[in-house]
Amino acid sequence: MLNSVLLLGMPGGSEWILIVVVVLVLFGGKKIPELMRGMGKGVKEFKDGIKGEEEKSSEEKASVEEK
Repeated sequence: MLNSVLLLGMPGGSEWILIVVVVLVLFGGKKIPELMRGMGKGVKEFKDGIKGEEEKSSEEKASVEEK
């Protein structure tokens, strides 16, 4: 039952085609690579930020343990 509830909100094949067509109409073919490039940079910065925070917190834990 839980599985059917989770799958209820996921788009099927025809819905994905409609989404792609709408994105192409709204942004045009030339603008999409720029959008994806910007999205990729944002994801990379986010991952780098998380990695930096993990390193920072592990360094803080090490300094606390040394005291």
